[in-house]
Amino acid sequence: MLLFSENAISETKVEGKTILKLSSRKEMAQVFENFLREKETVSHFNGQQTVKINGYKATGICYCTITLIDSENGKKIRTIIGAIYEDEYIRVENPWLVSKRISNFRWQEKREIK
Repeated sequence: MLLFSENAISETKVEGKTILKLSSRKEMAQVFENFLREKETVSHFNGQQTVKINGYKATGICYCTITLIDSENGKKIRTIIGAIYEDEYIRVENPWLVSKRISNFRWQEKREIK
């Protein structure tokens, strides 16, 4: 959560439709904590990022593979999601923070782990 500005916006899309929109770091922390609480493992692998800087603002795109491991009906399940983050950044004092993130979930694979 510390990568986001206090008033950051986070929007999650699946197949081009918004499924979740949050409007502050505090709201994101509550929602994500509740969602991730039951996950056994959570991993984000980020790569292929491009950033364009314009003064104290910037925009960027980052590709991410998200892996979640949890249990469903007594079985261990691994979900892998391919996402593209479209970000807007602001420079606050010294660090760069995400002020807006649109997470486009492009594909998902879900299967039992033995």
